[in-house]
Amino acid sequence: MNQSSSNTRLNELAESPVGSLLFRYSFPAIVGMVVMSLYNVIDRIIIGQVVGPEAITGLTITFPVMNLTAALGILVGAGSSACVSIMLGSGDRRSASIVLGNALTLTLIFATLYIAFFGTYLDGILRSFGASDVTLPYAREFMTYLLPGLLMTNLTFSFNNIMRASGYPIRAMVTMLIGAGCNVVLAYLFVIVFNLGIKGAAIATDISMTVSMLFVMAHFFKNDSTLRFHRGTFGLRFHIVGRIVAIGAAPSLVNAAACFINVIINRSLYDYGGDMAVGAAGIFTTFTSLLTMVCVGLCQGMQPIVGYNYGAGNLHRLNRCYWLAVAVATAVTGAGAAVGYTMPGYIARAFTTDTVLISTTVQALTIAMTAFPVVGFQIVSTTFFQSIGYAAKSIFLSLCRQVLFLIPLLLWLPPYFQLAGVWMAFPISDIIATIVTAIMIATQLHSLRKLHQ
Repeated sequence: MNQSSSNTRLNELAESPVGSLLFRYSFPAIVGMVVMSLYNVIDRIIIGQVVGPEAITGLTITFPVMNLTAALGILVGAGSSACVSIMLGSGDRRSASIVLGNALTLTLIFATLYIAFFGTYLDGILRSFGASDVTLPYAREFMTYLLPGLLMTNLTFSFNNIMRASGYPIRAMVTMLIGAGCNVVLAYLFVIVFNLGIKGAAIATDISMTVSMLFVMAHFFKNDSTLRFHRGTFGLRFHIVGRIVAIGAAPSLVNAAACFINVIINRSLYDYGGDMAVGAAGIFTTFTSLLTMVCVGLCQGMQPIVGYNYGAGNLHRLNRCYWLAVAVATAVTGAGAAVGYTMPGYIARAFTTDTVLISTTVQALTIAMTAFPVVGFQIVSTTFFQSIGYAAKSIFLSLCRQVLFLIPLLLWLPPYFQLAGVWMAFPISDIIATIVTAIMIATQLHSLRKLHQ
């Protein structure tokens, strides 16, 4: 790509109508995230229907491990993409290239460490996360085959975010579609046709993520890319690493917190409802993740627009983009809550034919999704702070719902309300976190207006 066309791609972030720009950047990201989430849904449907309800529960036990590994990937990917957007907005393309090279080095270092750690202590970790004698074999088999491929997953997601932030939303979408298409086909072949069970789903994911990784990494070696890998950018620069980590810490902590929350949830569910309650949480999480992935995709499209215009000092465009994203995200989570509340039985039966698991899942969906419509506002607002480089505020909002409010509620409510108390903790936490989020957003937008007056 020559300098003129590269500048044109970046200038649209400052000049194109915000609504159409948000659509152009968000739609590919939403499609990619939804398709990726859908193939996880399909995986779990196949596992639940073919292998059995115990396998669904075993898969649920692995969520904390995957959340922890994803947290490290997001730490690099979200932090790097926000840095790239702000640097490109201020015209500092050289620093953006250094961020790209440092992101690769950090991803490889983190992946080596967590693969070695989890591979060595896998059984003990799964036991501590709530695995029983019945579900441990399923959880162990799945993670044994999935763990090596998590490096490919981190590389794919991290550099897909950077690809989008540097002006290539369509290519970023294609990356996700390639992996999703491969996974759906391979999961069917390995689990059903070749009868490999739960390990077949893990192998399918590994292969699919490798294909996506090769596609996204090839982009950064092309001469027509806005950002490319260059010699001399892979050595860690501590000021660059510090900025990546500071900005990426908020969404990363969301996933890390989700790990520990899942442990507490799984243990509470097992104490008050046994293995089937843990399985119900897996179905609930799978369904809600499909909705939140739409919001995450929307935020991925919002982030380069907000970051670039913050760097360029275009406050009115930043405001419009944020409020449009809030409106769309709230509509998505509101519609999802309505479906979960009115049709919980249909959702449960898609994953299992076990009557106990179905009835437990119905209870989970009808209680836990009561306040789910406000979650979209929380996700967008947290990403907004991350996009403009206010890492501490983004981190605080990330921790509010999942740690500061949810953990105490999970410890306090179940002794009084039994299994229902676990599900009640979610909507109460959502409502409190939304109030805090609204106060912080109002204060921040007021400060930005005063700054640019």
